[in-house]
Amino acid sequence: MKRAAALLAFAITACGAERPRPAPQADCEAVIFEDAALTHCTADPAKHHIRTALDGRDGNPARSFAMLAENLPAPAEVAFAMNAGMFDEDGNPIGYYVENGERRHTLNRNDGAGNFHLKPNGVFYGTGGTWQIRTTEDFAAKVNDRPEFATQSGPMLVIDGKLHPGFDANGQSRKIRNGVGVDTQGRAHFVISETPVSFGKFARYFRDVLHTPNALFLDGSVSQLWDPGHGRRDDGVPLGPFIVVEQPTGRKP
Repeated sequence: MKRAAALLAFAITACGAERPRPAPQADCEAVIFEDAALTHCTADPAKHHIRTALDGRDGNPARSFAMLAENLPAPAEVAFAMNAGMFDEDGNPIGYYVENGERRHTLNRNDGAGNFHLKPNGVFYGTGGTWQIRTTEDFAAKVNDRPEFATQSGPMLVIDGKLHPGFDANGQSRKIRNGVGVDTQGRAHFVISETPVSFGKFARYFRDVLHTPNALFLDGSVSQLWDPGHGRRDDGVPLGPFIVVEQPTGRKP
C-alpha cells in the first residue's frame, strides 16, 4: 500500500468511520497522537527475531524493500521492516553497523552537522531476544561484546526517560520521521509518522505512550515501512540499511 492509500485510511479513521479490521497476526497499527497520524509496529522477543540487512542479491546496497526481499532467506516470514539509520550517497551506513555478527562500519563519534550529529546520538542493538538502545558514548563505554545486529543513528529521542535536550516542544522542523524505542519489558517499538511531525511531538509519543526509557531517531523525509500484514510496502527514494523483524516459522500474516 502506498503512502497515499495509508493517508486515506487515516483520514477515514479520524472522521469517525469504523477502521477496517487488521489482517490476522498483523504487528502494526494505525494510531493518532496529538493530532498526528502514526503507524506503530511492535516486536516482541517471545514472537519475533530482529536482523539488520543492507545488501541486495548483487552484493551492493539493496536501496529498496523490493530489492531487499530478493536477498532475504525467507521473505514470506517478514513481520515488518523499516529503514534503519542514516547512510551515504551509495547507501552505506555512516555509523556503527553490525549484520549477522559482522561489523561493517565502526562506531562514529565524530562531530558534525545534521541530525546524526545532534548529540547524543545512539545505537540500537541486540543479540537473540535481548534488544537495547544506548547513547553512543554509553555504548562505547559499556558494551564489549559485538552484538548480532546494530545500527547507529541520531539524535536520541528519549534518554533515560527524558526528551533530548535539544528539542522544542513542537518545533518548526516537521518531516515524515521514523524511530525505535525499547520498553521495560524488552519489546522494541517502531514508529513512522504518516504526516510531517516535529521532533518534540514524535519523541513524546515514545515517552508518554510507549513508555520507552530510551528511543532513537532512525531518519526523516526518506522514512519507509514494509508491513505485509496490511499489504503495505512503501516505495520512495533509495534507502540504506534496513531493520527486518521476522516472525517464527509457520506464523503467517
